[in-house]
Amino acid sequence: MTFRRILIVLSLVCAAFLSGCSSASYTYRYVPGKTATLAGGYAVAPEHAPERVKVAIAAANRIVGAPYEYGGGHGRGGSRGFDCSGTTSHVLCAAGLLDSPMPSRGFRRYGNSGPGDWISVYARKGHVFLVVAGLRLDTGYNGEGEGPRWTTRSRPAPGAVIRHPEGV
Repeated sequence: MTFRRILIVLSLVCAAFLSGCSSASYTYRYVPGKTATLAGGYAVAPEHAPERVKVAIAAANRIVGAPYEYGGGHGRGGSRGFDCSGTTSHVLCAAGLLDSPMPSRGFRRYGNSGPGDWISVYARKGHVFLVVAGLRLDTGYNGEGEGPRWTTRSRPAPGAVIRHPEGV
């Protein structure tokens, strides 16, 4: 094989490898009957969403507007503030989809791989956020301050893996 052919083959192998290394990102897409809507900063579940999704949305709505507090949301009692993993843990525990709170890195192995039909967890080292019925619940990158907030704002999530709870 000539040097030029070796170079072409190596270039193709590198291109194929790099194309499989795309970063995760959240992009809002409205799907009638499947996407929650926003009303005054709170999510409104689609009428025919599964009960666990409705419970998750209600749990999130109860903490929307709370301040960001590092380590907040991991205790058994009520928290004044919530961090990213505390927010995610609070919502998933309330919906019966998580047994106990966990740090953001733990969500990298949570549930099943890939996006869920109704709930997806985007987890990377140091940060996690949820997408529930198409809306992103995040403690930052929402244009509205720190702490749990619903948003339709797209978000890059470099290094994140996407996971989902069983059945939703």
